[in-house]
Amino acid sequence: MRKSFSLFLAGGLAAASLTMPGQAGAAATTTTVTRTAGITVAPYSNFKITAKWSKTTKRGGKIMYYLRAKNLGPHYADLYYIGGQLPKGVKPTLRWGGPKGTKCDWEGQWFWCWGPLALEKGETDWLNFQLTLKSSTKGTATARIGVLSFDVDQGMENMSEEELKRLGVEHHYDLKTVKTKIVSPPRNPGRSWTPPPPVKDYNPPASHEESNKKKDT
Repeated sequence: MRKSFSLFLAGGLAAASLTMPGQAGAAATTTTVTRTAGITVAPYSNFKITAKWSKTTKRGGKIMYYLRAKNLGPHYADLYYIGGQLPKGVKPTLRWGGPKGTKCDWEGQWFWCWGPLALEKGETDWLNFQLTLKSSTKGTATARIGVLSFDVDQGMENMSEEELKRLGVEHHYDLKTVKTKIVSPPRNPGRSWTPPPPVKDYNPPASHEESNKKKDT
């Protein structure tokens, strides 16, 4: 069962409190996180999240994210979404790329993608996406990226997301907090000031453009 759930998110799931253990290493370009705490029911599928992202960018610049999610089992993942919570202060369009058949939905700060097939134990899903900051955005752009997965039993494959929510189906977040420093030039930049390297446009032939349905970021 792999389908859009934007109405499910609008119903309050993604807005719920995400109690995640503290993670170190935000300054690293590449990081890996596995879910180790905060879970009261053992998930059907554990995910190993590996992320790579732009550590610095200029005001009004771009941020690139490379996200990988490996299913460590013990079961295949039939209902899961890859993406996460994007920074505030971004323009309402972004570009993304993923495996063939991937679809995405962006509403508010939440950007989630899903493929047509289940993810077997040992397999890896991936998502690349690039967003653009508004020129007024300063400081640090903070995102939480990874996977949202549901524990779906046999016989529940054709149930709607609303029915799953009503039945209290367990869901689990595997998210990593990643931060990008937004560099602003000084008022009187001298020869000693060096701007951050520009982030190249992400526009491969198979990429797609997604618009934010709420445009409130």
